[in-house]
Amino acid sequence: MPLKDLLIALVVITVWGVNFVVIKVGLDDLPPMLLGALRFILVALPAVFLIKRPNLPWRWLIAYGATISLGQFAFLFQAMASGMPPGLASLILQSQAFFTLGFAALFLGERLRPASLLGLLVAAAGLALIGSEHSSHVPLIALLLTLCGGAMWGMGNIITRRFGSVNLMALVVWGGLIPPLPFLALSWGLEGPERISHALSHIGWGTVAALCFLAYASTMLGYTLWSTLLSRHPAGKVAPFSLLVPVVGLSSSALLLDERLSALQGWGALLVMLGLLVNVFGPRLGQRLRAAIC
Repeated sequence: MPLKDLLIALVVITVWGVNFVVIKVGLDDLPPMLLGALRFILVALPAVFLIKRPNLPWRWLIAYGATISLGQFAFLFQAMASGMPPGLASLILQSQAFFTLGFAALFLGERLRPASLLGLLVAAAGLALIGSEHSSHVPLIALLLTLCGGAMWGMGNIITRRFGSVNLMALVVWGGLIPPLPFLALSWGLEGPERISHALSHIGWGTVAALCFLAYASTMLGYTLWSTLLSRHPAGKVAPFSLLVPVVGLSSSALLLDERLSALQGWGALLVMLGLLVNVFGPRLGQRLRAAIC
C-alpha cells in the first residue's frame, strides 16, 4: 500500500478511535438519545440536498439506517451513559465482526471457518472476564448494551452486502435521514421534555464541537476515506486496519480521560483483541500452513 494510502488509513483509525472520547464529552451535556438525534440531523442536513440519493429502494435505506445508524448508536450511547468506559467501548463494539459472521451463517447460509470459531471463543472468554468483574467501572447492563450495539452493526453489515456497488458517502448521508425522528421519539419517551429542554438551553461550545466531530469527522470524513481505500485495495488489505481502532480508543481514553482498566479487565481486553486477530489473520495463516505441508 502506498504511503499516501497508509496515511489515509492512519487518519481514519485515529478519528474513529478518538470518536469514543468525543462521545463521552457529548454525553456530559446531552442525554444519549438526544445526542443521537442531533448527530444524524447534522449528518443528513444539508448534505441530502447536495448528494444524489444512492440507487437503492427506500426499504433498504430504512433497513441500513435502522441498524447501523439508529440501532448501533442508540445502544452504544446508552451503554456509555450507563457507565461503559470509552476505551473499553471501542474494543467491545468490535464484537460486530463475530455478529456479522453469525448472521451471515444464519441468514445467508455461509459456513463458519475454524479460525473464525476459534477467534469467537477466545473473544468470548475475554468478554466473560470483563463481565465477571462486577464493579462501578463496567456495570453489566453497560456491557450488554454495548454488545447489542455490536449486534446491530453486524446486522447492518449483512444488509449492506445486498447493496452491491454503491456510493458509500451517499449511503451514509441518505441513511442518516432515518434515525433522527426515532431518536427524538426515544428521547421524548425515555428522557422527557424537561431534560431535553434543559440540555438544549445549557449546551456548551465543547458539546457543539463534539457533535460536529461525530457528524462530520467520524461519520462523513471517516466513511468517505474508508470507502476510498476499499476502492483502491482489496478488502483483505484494508479491513485489518480496523483492529487498530480499539488501540487508539484505549490509548486516547487513558491519555485524555485517565481511564484505567483493572488487571482482570486488561486480560479480558487482550483476549478480545487476540480473538479479533485470529478471526482476521487465522484463515490466511491456515492456508499458508496447508500449502507448506502439501
